[in-house]
Amino acid sequence: MIKAIIFDFDGTIIDTETAWYRAFREAYRSHGVELTLEQYSQCIGTSLHAFNPYEYLMTELGLPINKEAFRRSVHDKHAELMEQETVRPGVLGYLESAKALGIKIGLASSSSEHWVRTHLDRLKLTDYFECIRTSDHVSKVKPDPELYSQAMSALGVRGEETISVEDSPNGAKAAIAAGTVCVIVPNVLTETLNFPKSPYRASSLAELDFRHLAGRSEAS
Repeated sequence: MIKAIIFDFDGTIIDTETAWYRAFREAYRSHGVELTLEQYSQCIGTSLHAFNPYEYLMTELGLPINKEAFRRSVHDKHAELMEQETVRPGVLGYLESAKALGIKIGLASSSSEHWVRTHLDRLKLTDYFECIRTSDHVSKVKPDPELYSQAMSALGVRGEETISVEDSPNGAKAAIAAGTVCVIVPNVLTETLNFPKSPYRASSLAELDFRHLAGRSEAS
């Protein structure tokens, strides 16, 4: 029986990822460079070690750019785009259903704790989560399963008792490696990327009945 559900944050609860890509792509184009989704996808749902979009134009292409000014322009554009974003469809319903059924709720994100909590507080979702694990808590972020392993340990559950919700290939790899039942809900940015195999995939959680996933009938 399912005893816990663990959510990714960026791109899963709210689509921060598409806004980041649009902000970076606009900044790159202002310098005559096209940032492809294939290239940018290397840093979706994980760290910036494989591809650092803040530094690529300077370190790899040698363009004379003020690093701090570039970073500010990207962040300002991202903030502007995020004003249009709300919680993704079905997320609140899953949180409410899990709470009503006594299923534990956790969060596992490759982002920083400050970033995650700032947005959860803004969205008034923080109190739903019994456990929040971020890049501040682990030595390796996704696709390594450590974030999920720590979250499950804190919640006192095993992989087979846990539903995970992910929007990126790196996140799905981490969730599956941790032994969870992974539900893949790509956003506009990640829907064309190559995901590992999972029995559950939809464009949003609104398309998947939570009670069915959790193995609970309407009468239970």
